[in-house]
Amino acid sequence: MSSAPPPGWYRDPSYPLTERWWDGAAWTDHRRQPDAPVAPVAPADGRERRRVGAIALTTAGAVLVAAVVTGVVVLGHDGDGAAQAESSAAAPTSAPASDESPTAAAPSATGDPNVVLDDLNGITFPVPKGWARAENVAEDDVVLTTPGVYDCPGDPGFCRRGRVLSRTATSVPGASPESIAKGDIADAAHEEYDRDPIGNRPYGGVTSHRLLGSGQVAVAGRAGYFVRWRVNTAKGPGGCVESLAFPSSAGSQTPVVVRFAFDAGPDGPPLSDMDRITKGIRPVGDAAASGGVGSSIGPH
Repeated sequence: MSSAPPPGWYRDPSYPLTERWWDGAAWTDHRRQPDAPVAPVAPADGRERRRVGAIALTTAGAVLVAAVVTGVVVLGHDGDGAAQAESSAAAPTSAPASDESPTAAAPSATGDPNVVLDDLNGITFPVPKGWARAENVAEDDVVLTTPGVYDCPGDPGFCRRGRVLSRTATSVPGASPESIAKGDIADAAHEEYDRDPIGNRPYGGVTSHRLLGSGQVAVAGRAGYFVRWRVNTAKGPGGCVESLAFPSSAGSQTPVVVRFAFDAGPDGPPLSDMDRITKGIRPVGDAAASGGVGSSIGPH
């Protein structure tokens, strides 16, 4: 191996869809999105690959081409003092101006370690015990995950026991929260437990589902609607998914969809966490507003 490369931006060994600043001796916490799509290589520390939406290479030939074009960076885990690498051909030598997030629109923190802010939809989420802010995930709408990953029971990859996503609803203008939630639940079950973004089936595919519950729910003082399914899969314990729709408190009150995906079985999060998180959703700047099943419902 050659000596350590000069300071510059290189492929992040712990999350290959981003670039990370190498100071000449060790990795720093500075990360950025590459200017052009980057073909990922296998992460050096075995981070999550399946359900963070990483676009994996499917042939050895593609890996070889990516290595020839971009150069290969081979580094140990974060914190190793004697990392060795081959430098990328286009790495700049100036230090980064700021510490950028691995995803362009990831929910930002509020300064409170127990709260996650979704700026786009004007709401905040609580971080219950057993949960953490989303990190090292490619989707920009994941707000909460359970810590750690495990080997998926179906196609190879890494899965998480629980995820919470927040996104602006893409529906017909004027659609009610009920129609939005009912229209979203099948997509939520498919995306979380049937096929991943690259066509793999981490759980062997969805075999059946049944309705666990549905109805009106107050979310941040607004009238919302939820639909919850129990999903059975060909492999593994299956899981529970929920689609929760409600009007945003920001701007034009565009509807928001919050998705919950909890693995079933003793290792998955308790279903009560869905209600705890729902009850803790608040409009930005309004710590008093709350919601949850059975709570009072504000104006539409």
